[in-house]
Amino acid sequence: MTQSANPLRQYFRQPAIYLRLPSGGAHWPDGSIDIPPNGELPILPMTAIDEITYRTPDALFNGQAVVDVIHSCVPNIKNAWATPSPDINALLTAIRIASYGHNLEINSSCPACTAQAEYGIDLRTVLDQLKSPDFTVPIISGDLEIRFHPVDYKTQNVANQAQFDQQKMMQILPGTDLDDSQKLLKLQEVLMRITELTVEAVKWSISSIRTPTAFVTEPEFFKEFLTNCDRELFSKIRDHVIGLRTATDLKPMSVKCTECEHEYQQTLTLDMSSFFAPAS
Repeated sequence: MTQSANPLRQYFRQPAIYLRLPSGGAHWPDGSIDIPPNGELPILPMTAIDEITYRTPDALFNGQAVVDVIHSCVPNIKNAWATPSPDINALLTAIRIASYGHNLEINSSCPACTAQAEYGIDLRTVLDQLKSPDFTVPIISGDLEIRFHPVDYKTQNVANQAQFDQQKMMQILPGTDLDDSQKLLKLQEVLMRITELTVEAVKWSISSIRTPTAFVTEPEFFKEFLTNCDRELFSKIRDHVIGLRTATDLKPMSVKCTECEHEYQQTLTLDMSSFFAPAS
């Protein structure tokens, strides 16, 4: 028996906006995304199930909620874990606009007088400001040519979880029952782990290293190189990677306190459950 088409299909959600990715579709692995001929991805509003997903703490922490919602709202994306870092904030912002409109109210506390107030943001302006850095610019050091690429969402999420765990350990150490010598030893272990995580983060941001006799693309060789190169070169590479990543961050908004008129910069964060809530 042939099942007839659902007569309610015409009432299913439709694209609310269209998004041109900051990356332009570059750096996505084959098969992970279907870029339309005009380069603009249709963005659907979230469903009720998507809202529940994005309010599940464990799913938020491990990144699964972000991936599930992107798959639901951006059908052209086949593997959201592979999303290059420059595109994550743009996708989340576009989904928020498609679901609840472009107005967003945020609470902000004045650093001068501590007064709290709500301020409105036009997310269309935020979306227009999101750009991809130029990953084609290499670092040249002697006869080494070091090139870079963005990390994908899966790699970035694993790194964020590991960093969070180590930072949490540093916070709880003072209140433990360990004696001072044990606390110092544990602190040294945590700091060593943070250093290792920094090396890992830089490693995954390198795409290739060219020497006069070799063209290296193996991440394990990058890690060994970063562990054994001199401090000055490592710092240069690390700072370059940090610069590439911060270039994809949201720009802070200028705020003028309604009480004392102090002007300050308010940072914006999009990958939080509070971001995906209807405008009041």
